[in-house]
Amino acid sequence: MVKTKSSSLGYPRIGEHREWKKALEQYWNGTADKETFLRQMEELRLNHLKNQLEQGIDLVPVGDWSMYDHVLDTAVMFGLVPARFAYGGGKVSLETYFDMARGNSSAVACEMTKWFNTNYHYIVPELDQTTPFLAENRPRELFKEAKQKLGIAGKSVILGPITFVKLAKGYKKSEFTQMVHLFVPLYAQVLKELQEAGAEWVQMDEPILCSTLSQEDIRLFKEVYGILSEAVPNIKLILQTYFDSVEFFEDVVSLPVHGIGLDFVHDGGSNLEALKGFGFPKDKVLAAGVIDGRNIWRADLAECFSLLEEISEYAENLIIQPSSSLLHVPVTVQNEDRLDAALKGSLSFADEKLREITILAKGVQNGKEKAAHKISESLAAIKKLADSHERHHPAVRKKMNNLNTVKMERSAPFEVRHQAQEAAFKLPILPTTTIGSLPQTHEVRKQRQKFRKGELTHEEYEQFIQAEIKKWIQIQEDLGLDVLVHGEFERTDMVEYFGEKLGGFQFTKLGWVQSYGSRCVKPPIIYGDVFFQAPMTLKESVYAQSLTSKPVKGMLTGPITILNWSFVRNDLPRFTVANQIALALRKEIETLEEHGIRMIQVDEPALREGLPLKRKNWDSYLHAAVDAFKLATASVKNETQIHTHMCYSNFKDIIEAIDALDADVISIETSRSHGELIGAFEESTYSKGIGLGIYDIHSPRVPSVEEMTRNIGRALQVLGPKLFWINPDCGLKTRGVTETTEALKVMVDAARLAREKLLAEWVEADQLEEAHSTDVSKTIQTRLVLPPDTNHLQTIFGGKVLSYIDEIAALAAMKHSNRVVVTASIDSVDFLSSATVGDALSLEAYVTSTGRTSMEVYVKVTSTNLLTGESKLTTESFLTMVAVDDKGKPVPVPKVMPLTDEEIRLHATAAARKEHRKNRASIR
Repeated sequence: MVKTKSSSLGYPRIGEHREWKKALEQYWNGTADKETFLRQMEELRLNHLKNQLEQGIDLVPVGDWSMYDHVLDTAVMFGLVPARFAYGGGKVSLETYFDMARGNSSAVACEMTKWFNTNYHYIVPELDQTTPFLAENRPRELFKEAKQKLGIAGKSVILGPITFVKLAKGYKKSEFTQMVHLFVPLYAQVLKELQEAGAEWVQMDEPILCSTLSQEDIRLFKEVYGILSEAVPNIKLILQTYFDSVEFFEDVVSLPVHGIGLDFVHDGGSNLEALKGFGFPKDKVLAAGVIDGRNIWRADLAECFSLLEEISEYAENLIIQPSSSLLHVPVTVQNEDRLDAALKGSLSFADEKLREITILAKGVQNGKEKAAHKISESLAAIKKLADSHERHHPAVRKKMNNLNTVKMERSAPFEVRHQAQEAAFKLPILPTTTIGSLPQTHEVRKQRQKFRKGELTHEEYEQFIQAEIKKWIQIQEDLGLDVLVHGEFERTDMVEYFGEKLGGFQFTKLGWVQSYGSRCVKPPIIYGDVFFQAPMTLKESVYAQSLTSKPVKGMLTGPITILNWSFVRNDLPRFTVANQIALALRKEIETLEEHGIRMIQVDEPALREGLPLKRKNWDSYLHAAVDAFKLATASVKNETQIHTHMCYSNFKDIIEAIDALDADVISIETSRSHGELIGAFEESTYSKGIGLGIYDIHSPRVPSVEEMTRNIGRALQVLGPKLFWINPDCGLKTRGVTETTEALKVMVDAARLAREKLLAEWVEADQLEEAHSTDVSKTIQTRLVLPPDTNHLQTIFGGKVLSYIDEIAALAAMKHSNRVVVTASIDSVDFLSSATVGDALSLEAYVTSTGRTSMEVYVKVTSTNLLTGESKLTTESFLTMVAVDDKGKPVPVPKVMPLTDEEIRLHATAAARKEHRKNRASIR
C-alpha cells in the first residue's frame, strides 16, 4: 500500500491583505520602529504556518519565510556582505541586510535578477570580496520558533549549495566546483545544528537540476550530497527540483538523499516518462508536484488522481505537493467577490491549492472513491468555464486563422529607417530619455482610489491626470531631456492597465504576488480570447505631445510581457494567446501613429524570463516571441521609431533574438551589472539604437555625475556613440519626486559632459580649432498666436513670423559664440502654410556652419492646432549672423560640429548656400 504525506514547498509571504508589504514600507520610511516591525513580521510568519497546518498539510515548510528575498537570506547567513557595505563581521544587521537589497547613499545595491523563468526577482550573491562563514543559522532559528511557539516540527527549507553558487557571481567558471566545496562544510554545520534542534525533514532546493547540466555537474551533486547526508544521518533530506524536468534522471534519483522532489506539471511529461523508463528506488520518498504552483486554475482532480496512480506504480512512498513554492500565486480566492461566477469557481490560489493537495493525499491513502464528490465539483467548475460564451470570440479566431496574410516585417531595413528618423526627430548625439513611468505620488494614488470608489467623476479624474502630465512635461523640458514621456499616471501596473482595456481579461481584487522586495503585482487573468476594444493610450499620448515640440513616446507593454506577467488560460497554447495580444496591440500602435505619435515604445521586460530552463528549448520560444513582437510592430512607417525596453537581461544569451525583433532602439536595465553587460558587447555586436541604464532606479540613492559619466564612458568603449541613448535603467513609478528630479538632472549633466568629451576627442582627431556642437546653440521657442498678431482673415502676419525668426536666430548665434550678434542676411522665406488664432507656433534654431566671424543659422517654424493636434510646417529659413565686440567690430567665432545626420547634411551644403548668397548680392 502506498504511504502518503501532504506538503507544501513554500507559502506566499505577503499576507492576505499585503500586510508584509505595508510593514516593510512603514519600517523603511520611519513610521514604524524596529521592534514594531520585527513583531509584525513574527505575527505574519506564525499565522502563515498555522494556516497551512489548518489546511491539513502534514509537512509544513518553516524556512521559506524571508523579509526580502530567500537568496539574500542565504548570502547573509554565510556572511557574504560586499566590502562597500562596511560589514564588521558577526550576525548581519537588519540595516545592512536592507542596504544590500536597496543600496544606500554611499553603496550601490547588489544586483537583482529574475528567479529562473518567473516574475520573482532575487538578489545576486557576490562571492569575490568575502570568505564565507556561518554568521547566523537562520533555518535553525525559524525551525525552533515554529516548534516552541506553535508545536510544529516543520520541514526546514534551504536553498541548496550548488544552486546557490550557480546563482551567484564573482568567480570564474573554472572555479565553480572549488567554490561549491567551500560552502559544503558550512551547509553541513547548518544541518548538524538543525539535527540537534530536533529537525527530521529538510527540503534542499536545487532547481538548477532542471536546467541544462553536464555529467560533471551530476558528479558534483553526488559528492556534495554524499558529504551532507553522512553529516546528518538522522535528517531526511529531500532534494527538491521544480519548474521543469530533471536531466540525468537515473543519476538524480540515485543521489544519496532520503527523497527526491519532482515537478510533474511543468515537465512536459518528461519526468513521468523517465519514471516509467528507469523506475524509482524503493528506499526513497518521491515528493510529487502534481498541483500547479505557478498558475491559478483549479486542478482537474480526476486527472491528478490518474497521474498519481501512474506514479504510485513506481514509488511506494509519496509526498503530494505543489509543483513549486506557492510564492508565485495569490493567497486565497475567498475574497474575490467581483469575479464572474464561472471564472471564480475555476480558480485556485495558495489556500485552495493546499486543500487540493490534502484531498489528493487522503484519496491516495484511503481510496479516491472517498473524494468522488470533490472530483465531481472540480470537473463541473472546469466545464462551466469552458462552456462560457466569453471564452470564445469568433472574430479573433478568424484573424488567427489568417495570420499568414498579415505583414510581419518592417517596410525597410534599419539603416534606411534610421536616416528617415534622424531627419524627422533631429536629436542630438547621445539623446536622453526616461523609460516611461514617472513618480506615482501619494496624491496620484489617492485620486485614483477616489475615482475607483466613485468619489470623482470621469471628467474630474481626467483633469487631474492631464494636470500631472502637463506638470511633468514641463519638468522634463526644464531638466533638458531630449525625448519625453507622459508619465503613465493613469496606470497602476504596466500589464494590469492593458488588461483592463483589452477583451478577454478579468482582474482580481486581492490577487497580489511578490515581484521584488516589497513590490507586489496583481497579474490579470487571461480567461478568454484577447481582442482590441478601443484606443488604450491615445488620449494621454496626444495630449502630452500637444504640450511640447519635443518627441513624446507612446508607451505600450509588449505581447510577451503581457503573456508572462499574466495568469494565462491553460486550454490554448501560450503563443496562440501571445499572438492574439499582438494583434490587439498592432491596432493600438497604428492608431497612435495615425494621430501623430512617431516614437512608440513597446516594452518587453519579460522576454528573457520566459526562456525555458533547458537551452535545447530556447530556439522555439525565441522564434515565437520575436514573431509576436513583429506582429505587433511591423506595420508602422519608416519615420516611426519603435523602442523596446528589457529588464535584467543576460543580453549575451539572446542577442540574436533581440536583433531579430527589429526595434529601432532598445533600452536595457543594466546599472547593477554594467560591467558584465559591457563585457558581453565586447564579444557580440549590436548595430541598432541602444541605451544601457546608467543608474539604478530600484534604489533611493542619487548617483553622482562622476558615477553616471563613468558608466556612459564604459559603454561607449564598445558601442558607437551615434546609436547610443542615455536613460535610467527602468521606469520611475516607485521613486519619489525629489530623488527622481535630482537623479535625472545628474543624468542630463552626465550626458552633456559625455557629449563635450566626445566632441573634444573629435576636434582633436580632426585637428580643428575650438568648436561647439550644434547642441550648444540649439534653441526652441513656442508662441501662441493671439488676435493682435493676425490679419482680417485671422491668420498670422508674415512680418510677425519674420520677427520671431530673427529673434530665435540671434539667440542661437549668441549661445554658440557667447557674443552679441547682428543679422547680416536672411534667405528667402516662403510661407508653406498659415497659422490662425489659437495655434501654437514652434520655432527651432541652431547654427549649421561658421565662417571666421559669421554663423549660418537654420530656423524651422511649425504650427500646431491645439484642439486637433495637427501640425504643419509653416516655413524654414537660413540667416547669417555676425558676432561683434562691444565696439561693433566683427570677432572670430568657434567652429561648429554637427552631430545628427540632418545637421551633417546641412553643414555639408552650407558652402553652396553661401555661394548662392554671393551670386544674389552681385546681381543686385
